Amino acid sequence: MGDILKLARIQIGILIPFIFFKAIRPYVLKNDYPEFFKLFLLSFPNFCEAIVGVMTVTMLGLVINHKWIPTKHQVKEEQIYILAILLSAIYVILQEFKVHNLGGNNVYDSNDIIFSVVGLGIAYFLVVRIKPRISKSRLK
Repeated sequence: MGDILKLARIQIGILIPFIFFKAIRPYVLKNDYPEFFKLFLLSFPNFCEAIVGVMTVTMLGLVINHKWIPTKHQVKEEQIYILAILLSAIYVILQEFKVHNLGGNNVYDSNDIIFSVVGLGIAYFLVVRIKPRISKSRLK
């Protein structure tokens, strides 16, 4: 479970700046701050959403694979990592193109897509670097 906790700590580490920037966003948008800073504050949540989404789907995939899938039908962890990226990418990108509004009312912005893709890339790098696994003895 240590690897799952690493992913959870990454999520918490991402949520802290997410909350901070969400809190200061109204003030910055109302005042005379550089446009780059305003753009960052508007698109940064997409970056965070991508990373947190990949971590969540990876954790769920690992637990499901090792707890509920019979041993002979389990998939390799690397396949779970790729599936987590794909599912997260589908969710995040389709939301940006307004195919669904599951995360709230979304406004199309190409910068949001860029931040989302960068977040997905960083999340994939982190998952592949950490290589989270669950030992079978810990889930019983």
